[in-house]
Amino acid sequence: MQTLKTIPGEKPMSAFTILRTTMAMSGVRSLYTGVTASILRQMTYSLVRLGSYEKMKLSLSREGQASSWRLLVAAMVAGGLGGVAGNPADVLLVRMTSDMLRPPEKRYNYSNVLAGLVSLVKSEGMRGLTRGVGTNTIRAVLMNGSQVGSYDFFKSKLMHRVVPVLNVKLKDNILLHSVSSCLAGLVATTVCAPADVLKSRLMSQSGNASPMRILRRSLRDEGPGFLFRGWTPAFIRLGPNTILLFVFFEQLKKGWDDAKAFKFS
Repeated sequence: MQTLKTIPGEKPMSAFTILRTTMAMSGVRSLYTGVTASILRQMTYSLVRLGSYEKMKLSLSREGQASSWRLLVAAMVAGGLGGVAGNPADVLLVRMTSDMLRPPEKRYNYSNVLAGLVSLVKSEGMRGLTRGVGTNTIRAVLMNGSQVGSYDFFKSKLMHRVVPVLNVKLKDNILLHSVSSCLAGLVATTVCAPADVLKSRLMSQSGNASPMRILRRSLRDEGPGFLFRGWTPAFIRLGPNTILLFVFFEQLKKGWDDAKAFKFS
């Protein structure tokens, strides 16, 4: 949805229409197009942004400087590092997931992420790996700041609050982690939508194009609404992703802390 251009006067293609079109071409398999690139992206981008943020947060906590704004800055710096680390996988992911909607003669036809990586370097050189890195880094800064930063914010604000419907007092448990991460996913999807659209459009192209040129042309042809194109499927992806990410992450941290405490006892 983010990479499709809308002709003036025509209604943008809906998520359901795109889903129906791709499934008609490739069946259920189309739902997992680009999954290898997605896994590589998480193993680079998420590993760096979460790992470096935890290190920064731990360092700030030890020095007694873990204020909200300092943690937000740390999250944004960590996000920028993750954006640079995950850029090659992001380029491949964007191209693989949008390939089916391209004309046959313009498709990249990457069979998997490794084949795509080799093809990308052969056709565009090392420069291809950094395509859209500026926009992607801005998006990663916004993502980590809004997702990780807002998660810590919601978690601290909701701790010990009573949920009216359930009449349950929130503690540092899975329920609190789930509620906080769901809200964080909502914030992150909205904050990152404009940068995400620009990043996807820039990475899906093979020729020379600048973010500002794409922004001006898209604003002229489609209006400002294009900046939030694909918000709904983006939240459908990012919402569960954020919940599972932080729930598993919190459990792993708890298990690690328990293991260290047992070792030293």
